[in-house]
Amino acid sequence: MCFSAEASFTAAALLIPLGGLAVVRAAKVAPKYAPLCALPLLFGLQQAMEGMVWVAGGGPDAAWVERFSLAYMFFSWIAWPVWVPVSVYFLEPPRRRPLYIAFAVGGAMLGGVQYIPYFTHEGWLTTTFLANAISYGDTQLLDALMTREATYLLYLVFIIMPLIVSSDRAARVFGALVTLVLAITYFFFSYAYISVFCMGGAIMSSYLVWMIFRKGADTPPRVVAPA
Repeated sequence: MCFSAEASFTAAALLIPLGGLAVVRAAKVAPKYAPLCALPLLFGLQQAMEGMVWVAGGGPDAAWVERFSLAYMFFSWIAWPVWVPVSVYFLEPPRRRPLYIAFAVGGAMLGGVQYIPYFTHEGWLTTTFLANAISYGDTQLLDALMTREATYLLYLVFIIMPLIVSSDRAARVFGALVTLVLAITYFFFSYAYISVFCMGGAIMSSYLVWMIFRKGADTPPRVVAPA
């Protein structure tokens, strides 16, 4: 979470076990939802990394800030644009699945182009500590081809559109919640948009925990006919 190390670690402490429980529940009552229900767990891990960024920022070795920032940005640039479409893939009928393969491949390509250069170009990822937020700045290869706004719009296509256009209601509801977070971030927290957007997504992912336990409760008991 972007406001402090304590807030980040608190979010992680809640989301990681809740996400784990959601995956276990999904495996029992609706296995196709297991990848989607893993999102709270993954968001929790990302929040733990941001907590470590805060801690490293108060230490003497700036190299640790960079290491934990790279771990945090792995989720932003690689995990989300790949995992989200893949997780919805399993919810879709066969005729729609090629669309989600395309989303995942496109997300992997965009994320790789954005993330890999951090390791080969020193200073391309910068971490700035504000009063109550962390701002992640970067240089992007695609800046030579398109505006930064166009890059982020393309990124959002790969992580929000798979949810919004899904044939599954739970995925669409989660997509609407993420879209709400996007709007709030854009209008009120543009100075630290990466951190705040991921934090908001982490909070909204708790809906998936509620959804899978509700789905489990609504599932009728299995009746086994006598031999």
